[in-house]
Amino acid sequence: EGTQWEVIGCVEKITEHYLVPVLKDLLSQYSFRILGFHSDNGSEYVNKVVVELLNKLLIEFTKSRARHTNDQALVEGKNGSIIRKQMGHWHIPQSEATKIQSFYKGTFNEYLNFHRPCGFATETVDEKGKIKKTYEDYLTPFEKLRSLSTPEQFLKNGVTMEALKEVEQQRSDTEYAKLVQEKKTKLFRSFSKPGILT
Repeated sequence: EGTQWEVIGCVEKITEHYLVPVLKDLLSQYSFRILGFHSDNGSEYVNKVVVELLNKLLIEFTKSRARHTNDQALVEGKNGSIIRKQMGHWHIPQSEATKIQSFYKGTFNEYLNFHRPCGFATETVDEKGKIKKTYEDYLTPFEKLRSLSTPEQFLKNGVTMEALKEVEQQRSDTEYAKLVQEKKTKLFRSFSKPGILT
């Protein structure tokens, strides 16, 4: 939440069978140690298999309260501004999930964390005690991580700030955005057309 680092995954069906392998893959893509995992109340997350996986990795598991949508405000906002904007609102056959997951892992997640700026709120409290948020700081999640006083302390073993900086510098933000568009166009063109057997 502090850096807005985000790793996206796609599954064919929202069940343990499909979710657990992708969840393991997502956790491995983070450059830093994960201390907590927060989910909604869906049974695909709140089950023995996920709890055992998170306990094994020493990750604290919390879940949203029922009927409290603000518990997931940052995630829901990101879904709207990233997933819906990039992938659209139209139906994609579930059989295409593996291709989408490959696109996310191979291209899109790097774009989100090293080349796409996020707004970071500055909170002020007025004389009545009301909190007001203003957005003046726009950084990529990596830039935000780098701005911390000692970011190295949060990284996984074997991951260095120098290695992450090399990832960032391989392409400019504009070059990477163009790459995402090219790969996304290729991905969408590869989808099977409705009513046509492949």
